[in-house]
Amino acid sequence: MEFLYEPDRIFAQDPEGKLLAEVTFPAADGVATIDHTFVDGSLRGRGVAGQLVSEAVGQIRKAGLRARPTCPYAVKWFSEHPEESDLL
Repeated sequence: MEFLYEPDRIFAQDPEGKLLAEVTFPAADGVATIDHTFVDGSLRGRGVAGQLVSEAVGQIRKAGLRARPTCPYAVKWFSEHPEESDLL
């Protein structure tokens, strides 16, 4: 799956432009808040949400920001990836 990148959003669309997956992480005061993760039902169970959050974490790290996960999936992802806890 090919992801598209914006400054505070990573997402995927089908050829017709329908949103298939998305993670948003707006930044303010040096902190990116991972506040939304969405995966279309047709893609659930394939690890897409984890890929999105991992990509967001990479973007956050590259920008020199801290991360604040507030969406339940991102909170769970960080608990399962303690190697990324230095961003919190």
